[in-house]
Amino acid sequence: MIAFAERVRKHRNDLFDLIHSLAKRGKTIAAVSCPAKGQTLLNYLGVGRFISFATDKSKLKQGRYTPGTHLLIYSDDELAERQPDYALLLAWNFADEIMRNNKSFRGKWIVPLPEIRVV
Repeated sequence: MIAFAERVRKHRNDLFDLIHSLAKRGKTIAAVSCPAKGQTLLNYLGVGRFISFATDKSKLKQGRYTPGTHLLIYSDDELAERQPDYALLLAWNFADEIMRNNKSFRGKWIVPLPEIRVV
């Protein structure tokens, strides 16, 4: 159990460090897709202040705010329109589909789990 907790903390620290270093360098970051597990991750990481905006394809979520981080949720079209430098993918289990559906985004994707990848 202790080893698992240590791995989780290390993963959190590594992901925080990545996002924080990008923000310090003036890079813009959007959160893409807003499932509950993604909101848990954002709040656990404490990176909401480094995220410019959030997107989701669900019209039910658009125009609302993310819990805890209070990011306004736009449609995925906003990703193509604003072209942030990075997009943090919060529905990592649908990474391939979401990236395929957002081909007009020219920045890099941050896939946080199961391993941190920048694509």
